[in-house]
Parts: sequence; structure tokens; C-alpha cells
Amino acid sequence: MVFGFGDKGIVIRDAHFPGQPVIDSYGNGGFRFADMSHRGSLLFLPSGVYGWEQTEDQPLTLASFERVLAETGIEFLIIGTGRQLRLIDPTVRAALKERGIASDPMGTGAALRTYNIMLAEQRPVAAALIAV
Repeated sequence: MVFGFGDKGIVIRDAHFPGQPVIDSYGNGGFRFADMSHRGSLLFLPSGVYGWEQTEDQPLTLASFERVLAETGIEFLIIGTGRQLRLIDPTVRAALKERGIASDPMGTGAALRTYNIMLAEQRPVAAALIAV
């Protein structure tokens, strides 16, 4: 979340970074990209980078992927599940497949390396990465 001041006091809105940057590093609970750092989990989508309220101890549900499912232009979704590989719920996989999105869960380190490679190959990829 980003805090800003409006005419009615503090306004809370979703954080957003336009574009799909390469991920430079991860660890200590966050990520570095585009000469910036972010603490917490992130979604790297064609429309930009968004904060993701997801932690390793929370289940990966359909609600977790609402923003991904609303996005267009994704053919591959790389899911970084934290320190360990976790399988995603079959209903999530089915909803992604219904929208033409292949998904591949893996540990966050492997996921961001795979995302960077696919991005360099200019493939229609997105990533949902849980911070470690």
C-alpha cells in the first residue's frame, strides 16, 4: 500500500510500478528491481508490478490470484511459493488454464530466475512471488 494525502486526509491506494522490470535480487523479506527495493511479496504483470498481500504461511487460493486473473497478455505464470515448493490448489490451476495461462509453481529463487530468462526471451510471462 502507498499512503498519500488527499482532500479528506490520508488516502491508501495500491502500489504500482509500470512495466515489467528484471528482478535484480531477493531476500531479507523483499526484492530489488529497477534500482528500487520493495519489502513484501510482489506480482510482476504485463501492466506493471504490484504489491501482493501473500506470505508463505497463507494458502494460495483463487482470491490470491484475482489481479492475475483480471490481467490480459499472460501465457505463463511463474509462481514463487517461498523457500519451499508448494503446489497450488487445483481450482486455481483450472481458473488460470481457463484463461489460457499455464502455471508453474517453484521456490521463489528459482521462480525469479525463470521469470528473468523468459522476460529476456520476450515471452508473455508474469510472476507471483512470495517474499523470503
